[in-house]
Amino acid sequence: MPFSPTATAHRGRRTAAVSLLAAAALSLTACDGKDSRGQAPSPAVSPSADRSPSTHHSPSAQHSARPHAGPSSHTPGPTKSPTSGTRVACTPEMLRFHAGAARRPINHMVLTVTNISDRTCDFAGQPYPKLRFGGEQRHATPVIRRSRPGTAVSLAPDATAYAGVTTSAADRPDGKGEKISQFGVTLARHTAPTQVGLDNGAPVYVDVDTAKVTYWQSCRADALKW
Repeated sequence: MPFSPTATAHRGRRTAAVSLLAAAALSLTACDGKDSRGQAPSPAVSPSADRSPSTHHSPSAQHSARPHAGPSSHTPGPTKSPTSGTRVACTPEMLRFHAGAARRPINHMVLTVTNISDRTCDFAGQPYPKLRFGGEQRHATPVIRRSRPGTAVSLAPDATAYAGVTTSAADRPDGKGEKISQFGVTLARHTAPTQVGLDNGAPVYVDVDTAKVTYWQSCRADALKW
């Protein structure tokens, strides 16, 4: 058979085409799930597929999920002092007394008491002062019942309370009495009186039979209206 260059070229192209088809078949086999060694390839790990938003734990997410145990997570309540709720009665040692005649109304005197301690005290147990004007006085000066305030007076440090003293009855200005420049004050019965001198030493006329005293008041005007 005579040699034909055209036939030889056709055979060469067919051989190349067969080789290309074989390579393509191998490539298709590998893409079908197995590599050239017949083993299934390891699944590709996608960062976005493996870490979904619901399972991804960022530092801020862990911080919000965990209870915060720092000092600012708890607001302390009010600190109760050991003496909270305990009433402290005013005693003579905690107080400073003053007394003097009032300009108005007539026949009146004002007893003033100031808390000189560093504690708040009250007069709940001794709501009015017991006054002694002389040795012949058998009983403490009676209190004016109507003058009792709604609540007992409480004295903070440096605070002041007042008691009004009616030195004589209006209808008995010249009754049985005497001029005094000091008198005794007690806060409770059966205790030694504290001697209180009058301001400026000016004596005041007192009728022990008709004299009366008010309850402790937080306002001077309230002490003088009885």
